[in-house]
Amino acid sequence: MKRVAILTAGGIAPCLSSAIAALIKEYAKMSPDIEIVCYRDGYKGLLLGDSFSVTHGIVESVEILYQFGGSPIGNSRVKLTNIEDCTRRGFVKKGEVPLNVAAEQLIKDKIDVLHTIGGDDTNSVAADLASHLKGNGYNLQVIGLPKTIDNDITPIAHSLGANTAAEQSALFFEHIVAETTANPKMFIIHEVMGRKCGWLTAASALCYTKRLHERDFITGLGMTKERYSIHGIYVPEMTIDLQREAKRLEQIMKTVGCVNIFVSEGACVDAIVTEMESRGEAVVRDAFGHVQLDSINPGAWFKSQFAQKIGSEKTLVQKSGYFARSAPSNLFDIALINDSAEIAVKCALAGESGVIGLDENHNCKMSCIDFQRIKGGKPFDVAKNSEFMNLLKQIGQI
Repeated sequence: MKRVAILTAGGIAPCLSSAIAALIKEYAKMSPDIEIVCYRDGYKGLLLGDSFSVTHGIVESVEILYQFGGSPIGNSRVKLTNIEDCTRRGFVKKGEVPLNVAAEQLIKDKIDVLHTIGGDDTNSVAADLASHLKGNGYNLQVIGLPKTIDNDITPIAHSLGANTAAEQSALFFEHIVAETTANPKMFIIHEVMGRKCGWLTAASALCYTKRLHERDFITGLGMTKERYSIHGIYVPEMTIDLQREAKRLEQIMKTVGCVNIFVSEGACVDAIVTEMESRGEAVVRDAFGHVQLDSINPGAWFKSQFAQKIGSEKTLVQKSGYFARSAPSNLFDIALINDSAEIAVKCALAGESGVIGLDENHNCKMSCIDFQRIKGGKPFDVAKNSEFMNLLKQIGQI
């Protein structure tokens, strides 16, 4: 009998609860005798040996998880190869090697298959763990499911939860945009998650615009579609002429009476960090070396670049990230998650390891992709996305 473990790691996304449910359902259907355990709080739980068994009662009720966002088993950002961070946080004792501690715990728990639900960092750590165990004579299968609302994992065409996050970001702004009526010459900055990739910002803008075109307005009351429209979209992959954009947005403020922009949190981040460091300010980074974007406040930086120049009387910076990433999966993502879980369990039973996803290099076929081919930080190709390019033309940005 195989013993299977599940963990979720990294930031949350609108797929974690559904993915856990889908994996448990598939095992119950394909191999009901297999014992499943879950590690609490991702790799932290693995290091501390904190786990629990999936009981028959959980299996019977697991459909409930599709109704929830977040992860019922908990997440954490832990890099097993970052010894200093793991020691400082009390996950291992001084002198211990986290990779060894995690490996020994998996051996102690008699785990044959480890399912990791996370982004490229989560899955690269899992690959390191499997390689380490193999080098020590222990054959552990690791099967990852790709979770990131940035949709930036190579070569995976669509990450789990990304579609839901875009839809929820659009819904968030659909409410926030009513603030244009709260003050004359209102400037609204909608900051969307996306460290190095603008996919989510672009997808959110496209989704919002589509929803906007389906609404009716009473122009005699001053309800114009232009007041509710997006007037600028800024993603990391675009070169932004700030002076040109300030003049363009100033004209929109004069004619429409407000300005609404979508900003990826990773847009202009290098310029922001350079400015901070030139002032002697510390830039906070996580265990993986990533700049903690909430500490540098990109939305506020865009406010400083534009607000005064465009004649804003009031500026509102609103961040949809936590709202969007905490949502339960929508129908699109549930279908993708269920398909992915089916392949994941089949691969587990067949003795394969890798990340399950729609492989862009093989006609987007759902398959088990070798860990060596998994890379993070895939850029959003602005020029090749005709829908997004058309939207930029419509709003006069290009």
